[in-house]
Amino acid sequence: MARLFSPQLLRSLRNDIPIDRLIADVLSIPHKYSEGYFRFLCPLCSEFNSATNPNTNLARCFRCKKNFNTIDIVMVDSNSSFPDAVYLLKSVLP
Repeated sequence: MARLFSPQLLRSLRNDIPIDRLIADVLSIPHKYSEGYFRFLCPLCSEFNSATNPNTNLARCFRCKKNFNTIDIVMVDSNSSFPDAVYLLKSVLP
């Protein structure tokens, strides 16, 4: 079975798009800065008990204990498939 997307592209989508900017500017998920952390409304549990880590470019909801990378958060927020999430992220890749 042929791969739709190269490992290099997927790595770039996960690492080169800042997750906090994706959440705020592209997905328009409600967000705020609190105690020095970028927090956002978790698309799964609708709580603000979440944060992003700029060093790993990952997000975590501490209430539902879900970790997100850029592809995961697009899939969950927009209820889209993996390929659709990748195509959306390709359009915002710097």
